[in-house]
Amino acid sequence: MEYIDVLDENGIKTGEILSRKEIHQRGLWHRAIVIAIINENNEVLLQQRSINKDKNAGLWDISVAGHISTGQDSVSAAAREINEEISVGLQAKVSITDFRYIFSYRVSQKFADDYVENQFYDFFILRKNSLRAKDITLQKSEVQDAKFVSLQELEEILQTDCIVKREPVYDALRDYLYRY
Repeated sequence: MEYIDVLDENGIKTGEILSRKEIHQRGLWHRAIVIAIINENNEVLLQQRSINKDKNAGLWDISVAGHISTGQDSVSAAAREINEEISVGLQAKVSITDFRYIFSYRVSQKFADDYVENQFYDFFILRKNSLRAKDITLQKSEVQDAKFVSLQELEEILQTDCIVKREPVYDALRDYLYRY
């Protein structure tokens, strides 16, 4: 069972620690990470969420996203989530210094009466050269597919209903990719 630090509406830890399930049932604030993995061709890795997920099942999503466990910092959580969701065989080569922090934002969404997501997201970019989709081993309970897309392909996908809505992330990602 995953335990998470409860936050107040300003993102400060309250000292309370609850299970992920209870946090969502009660709609309490907590922190998560979002990571865009970009290769040397300026392509972004997208993952297709498992059809068995509680929310956004089967939708395409940013490279990696997940909760920050109790006692963990954002960068450590980012490395853990990469290893869990899309083990790329590069874990030994991924260092906390490889992550570029972009910004934080908060989202409040109600998916069901007993599933409210009040989250602060920390968004990172991870550049990994020579990474190909075929090199990725997916955690099937979390992810059913993964692919690299160009900025143009990302723009086309963003016009559909088949991708998780993360407008602040995609806006910052566009700005970042246009610079490189």
